[in-house]
Amino acid sequence: MTTEVIYAKLLPIIKRYLPEDVDTNTIQPDSDLTDELNINSAHLVDVVLDVEDEFEIELENSDIEQLRTMNDAIAIIQKKIS
Repeated sequence: MTTEVIYAKLLPIIKRYLPEDVDTNTIQPDSDLTDELNINSAHLVDVVLDVEDEFEIELENSDIEQLRTMNDAIAIIQKKIS
């Protein structure tokens, strides 16, 4: 699966958990999920669960600890599905 395909599947998941004060147009591959996009820790858990369902993978605690940006998520997903 290409980076572009993963990004296209990941973007709607991230958008679902953005607070109302964050413009969806500001999402970039290097956007920090908690600092820049203001996704709180409870919603970050929901993001992880949705990613696991969407890509049919299981994320370990070590994967979740590395999950800071969209690019991190893409790299983790690519590693898990290969």
